Amino acid sequence: MLAYYVATIALGFALWSILARLVGNGLLPPPETVARAFRSEYERGAFIDDIVASVRRVTLGFVIGVTAAIPFGFAMGWYRWGRGLLEPWVQFFRTIPALALIPLYVIAFGIGEFPKVLVISVATFLPTVVATYQGVLDVDGTLINAARVLGANDGTIFRRVVVPSSLPFILVGARISLGAAWGTLVAAELIAASSGLGYLVQRSALYFEVPSIFVAIITIGFIGLAMDRAVALVHRKATHWQERR
Repeated sequence: MLAYYVATIALGFALWSILARLVGNGLLPPPETVARAFRSEYERGAFIDDIVASVRRVTLGFVIGVTAAIPFGFAMGWYRWGRGLLEPWVQFFRTIPALALIPLYVIAFGIGEFPKVLVISVATFLPTVVATYQGVLDVDGTLINAARVLGANDGTIFRRVVVPSSLPFILVGARISLGAAWGTLVAAELIAASSGLGYLVQRSALYFEVPSIFVAIITIGFIGLAMDRAVALVHRKATHWQERR
């Protein structure tokens, strides 16, 4: 599998180089120009700080959002009252883009770290809630009935049947939420930040430094890919019993 990853990345860079030369208008700089921009950004001294700031915000918001979402999803799927009370609100807020709330957060909390982490938490909360909820609904009823026949109470059924059966759904929701976290973070940093990769995009656009914009975009892509691979590894380890192709 690693060989396929390396091959597709190499092919992507080759196509990028060809397209850059065909376009030739400065909007798509070739890889070597972006590589020089990487070195320039690193030598400025703030590039690593921008990476650390963005990763810290994404990680914190992601952990808070997913951790809060899981019990909500279980309550919606397992309890009738949870479904009736919580699902309408979840579905209502799920249709509202998290980015639309950024101005309200900035007005209410200023431009510090809290509103950025808050908007990421909201963006990651909703996909994980829905995934967890659907995971509980899709638990095989035969397993639940068999556990009841064997004398298991509701608490035991929930721990031994519902939670393991829902885990693949939860982890898929977490992977979706991770992408939402990065997309929301960049937008938040474009509006109100003095550090981070989104801020680097904003600053570079202000001075028409197109290669530096690509530096930020590529960095976000590779960090996001690495974090997604980490979550996928947890998925495989935690659901080793699940059949795979």
